[in-house]
Amino acid sequence: MGVSNGPQIISHPLQRIGIVFNPNAGGLKGSNRKRLDRAVEVFRNAGRDVSLYPTQAAGQAGTLGRQAIADGCNLVLAAGGDGTMNEVVNGIAGSPVVFAPLPAGTANVLANEVGLPNRPDHAAKFLLDGVAKRISLGALDVPGQTRRYFVLMAGIGLDARVVRELDLNLKKKVGKLAYWQAGMKQMGRSVERFHADVNGKRFEASFVLVTHVRNYGGDFEIAKQVRITDEDFEIVIFDRHAWFDYLRAFGAILTNRLYQTKGVTICRASEVRFSPIPNQPVFMQADGEELGSIPATFTAVPDALTLLLPKRYAER
Repeated sequence: MGVSNGPQIISHPLQRIGIVFNPNAGGLKGSNRKRLDRAVEVFRNAGRDVSLYPTQAAGQAGTLGRQAIADGCNLVLAAGGDGTMNEVVNGIAGSPVVFAPLPAGTANVLANEVGLPNRPDHAAKFLLDGVAKRISLGALDVPGQTRRYFVLMAGIGLDARVVRELDLNLKKKVGKLAYWQAGMKQMGRSVERFHADVNGKRFEASFVLVTHVRNYGGDFEIAKQVRITDEDFEIVIFDRHAWFDYLRAFGAILTNRLYQTKGVTICRASEVRFSPIPNQPVFMQADGEELGSIPATFTAVPDALTLLLPKRYAER
């Protein structure tokens, strides 16, 4: 079982708010932009000083998060989906500034996890009396590359292949349905295998989930015994590769029987290493973003981010 009580509650006078937002996020396009404007109004009516930082291109949100800190903001919000959130966190990880999602995108897993409404104007009201806690982040290390942080989860194998083959134009039109379409395209295809080393044991797997959250894509739960405030990961290892095994596991997820399913190992750890099997390229994703191929090491880094949580989640 992970540690839930370790993260320290932080007291901050959160008077200066910087909102990094993606103008192309599904929840901010067209007339939906008014929802962000209403969120700003909620904060300003509560006496907060708010600055807006719109992204102009992919990969810019982290830089804007750092700019918000340089401008004196002590609360940085990411308005968009999980991709925008991940970029901002990678820009501000390790700093004392407080962070929170302001959900407005296709997928808002962190908002779902902690009980924030999926609209920025509604979520703003919950954040006004939120509780700030220092939490751990996941870190992805690949030889020769810069360390990459993630807040939610990482997938190695099958689900990363789905993310890699996602039709981005379709995603803009139909949102989450594009992930289901990409998943259905995998049916009947062979699933690459790889090695996962965790807690002194080696597994041969076809999909591994390394997660800090219960929500998977915001639609259902795979991990059941983890919280965002835990200092380690819950790791779910699928060591089967036939499609009927995956269909059986999906049924077990829907009926809350995954922990008793043959071919699935669930454990807790602060580090897991992945290595390829020759001629079987295996990809990775973190917070829904495709991040290349293994080998790689995933580590839980304690005391890495101050996260603003709704009071009702923080006090559980």
